[in-house]
Amino acid sequence: MKKFIPTLLTSLLIISCSQLQATNHIPVHTSADNTPKNIIMVVGDGMGPAYTSAYRYYNDDPKTPEIEKTVFDRNFKGTSSTYPAPESGYITDSAASATALSTGVKTYNNAIGLDINRQPIETVLEYAKQKGKKTGVVVTVQINHATPASYLAHNVHRYNYNAIADSYIDDGIKADLYFGGGWEYFIRKDRNLVNEFIESGFHYIDKYSEINTIPKNKPVLGLFDKTNLPWALDDTNKHRLLLMTQAATKQLENKDGFFLLVEGSQIDYGGHARDIAAAMAEMDDLAKTIEYLETYVAENPDTLVVITADHSTGGLTIGKKTERSDPNINSKYLWKPEFLRTMTMSPKTIALKFTDEELTLAQVNELLSFEISTLDLNNLQQAKLIDQDIVKQFNLLSAADKKGKRTPKNHQSVLNVITKIIDMKTNTGWGSISPSGTHTGIDVPVFAFGKGSEMFNGFQDNTDIGKKIFTLLGKD
Repeated sequence: MKKFIPTLLTSLLIISCSQLQATNHIPVHTSADNTPKNIIMVVGDGMGPAYTSAYRYYNDDPKTPEIEKTVFDRNFKGTSSTYPAPESGYITDSAASATALSTGVKTYNNAIGLDINRQPIETVLEYAKQKGKKTGVVVTVQINHATPASYLAHNVHRYNYNAIADSYIDDGIKADLYFGGGWEYFIRKDRNLVNEFIESGFHYIDKYSEINTIPKNKPVLGLFDKTNLPWALDDTNKHRLLLMTQAATKQLENKDGFFLLVEGSQIDYGGHARDIAAAMAEMDDLAKTIEYLETYVAENPDTLVVITADHSTGGLTIGKKTERSDPNINSKYLWKPEFLRTMTMSPKTIALKFTDEELTLAQVNELLSFEISTLDLNNLQQAKLIDQDIVKQFNLLSAADKKGKRTPKNHQSVLNVITKIIDMKTNTGWGSISPSGTHTGIDVPVFAFGKGSEMFNGFQDNTDIGKKIFTLLGKD
């Protein structure tokens, strides 16, 4: 009994310490043999679990009896909580969550690389650069948007776009490659940051076709649109994230390795717009990008890829109405992605065409790639009149009355009708009822493959992902 008690106490102490470590989210230490040379962090902005599930069915081949697994299914590791610092409640914005992923520290909504005391925190990209690795960001929005900025900058508010862009030069150039949008913020009347990058030794491109002309071993700035890139459905290259990521991995390769941030940025925009067609096309671009990264890791096994979302957007639901709530729904359980697979342009582009032209039912059917009813067409025509009246009333306001008000879009009501038609056809639902679909507080999926990927198994907080990446970079 005397020998048993100390042994029991020791065992209890070990168990208690293990539980404490799990509770405090202390990162798992990794051996040198398991340390990756290259780390690629992939963020699907707004990509909650309903998005990856929906993509599975969108991607399904209806000619086969089985439902094919996607790149997300085969690399699933666990889940992550996303809540911000207490002062911002339980639901995060992109800035706070990206800062958590990039620094391992909780902060307030709108913060860019700052803690709750508004003090700068070192990011994994900054640390990787300090360690001698090359660094880069590839996004489908402007490169000074919330997620890339949270890896590259420190600012009290995410919407200080010019100041954030300026910091990319003024606070020292922290990346060797920048791909995305942003002419508006980098080529301004008061300052031409593109010229400053060129003077600092960067190669500059502004067309996708120039990506293959980038000189090897030279830093590069690629800005391909005024702000965000077009929707994948509308872009000249519907897999532009794939194109940019392929070029980035090749450009950043070196003996010391690299850290690369890749963001499927506009999945979130699809959720905000409650636009399932645009969202699934963005998911497809991201999925094709990750499939490429699978082949990259197979050829470069000293590479780690971690994929997650910063939050979920819009309260996406696969299946909304049933036969009891709508006689047009002939089943209790139904979601029909086949209407999305044939679409060749975004609902926004269709709405603009309908606003600018007098289209027949047949012409609208051709634009949508599926048939709508005469009642749907009447609703679109009524929405067009509503938009015209809204714009007319706004234009009648005095300059003082217009101040502080948003200029109305001449196609918004038409777009709302189009997305609702698509929702009805597919039986898609959205939990958010705000004019712009909001973020939700649900946990998001985590995927990983490559060297050290087992560290991301199970449940974790978004700050744990940042801490684990710091550990893999060699920071104590």
